Amino acid sequence: MWKKEGDTVITKDVSTEGAKEGEIIAFVGKGVTFKGAISYEGTVRIDGRVDGEIETSGTLIVGEEAVITAKVHAGTVVSKGKITGDVVAKERVKLMSPAMLSGSVKAPTFSIEEGVIFDGTCEMTGAQVHDLEEARQASQAAGNAKRMIG
Repeated sequence: MWKKEGDTVITKDVSTEGAKEGEIIAFVGKGVTFKGAISYEGTVRIDGRVDGEIETSGTLIVGEEAVITAKVHAGTVVSKGKITGDVVAKERVKLMSPAMLSGSVKAPTFSIEEGVIFDGTCEMTGAQVHDLEEARQASQAAGNAKRMIG
C-alpha cells in the first residue's frame, strides 16, 4: 500500500531463514562491495560482495546474488549465493540451490539442497561448537598443518 516504485523488497527466499521476522539488523545490497572484517550481533543479509572476514555469533544470510570471499565464523549460515573460503558455524550451515561453496565447512549440522555446488571438506562436529574463538584457532591450526605437510 505504501510501497513506492523501485523500493527494495527482501523476498522470502533466504531472508528469514534462521531469523525471526524483522530481525535483520543490516543489509549489504546488490552492487555494494565491502573489503575488510565484519563483526556483528544478530542477523545480517548480504546480497553484494564481501572480501575479508565475517565474525558473528548470530546469523549470516547470503542472498543469491552475493559473492563472498572470506573466512566465516558464525552461529548460523544460510546461503543461496557464492562463498569462497572456510566456514565455521556454531549451530548450522544450510546451502540452498543455486548456492556454491568452495572451502571447508565445520558445523554440527550441514544441509545441502539439490542443485548446490560444494567443493571442499566437511567436518560435522556432532555437537554445537560452543566457542567460536576455539573453533577459529582449530581451523587455523588445521590449515597450518596442511601447508606444512603439502
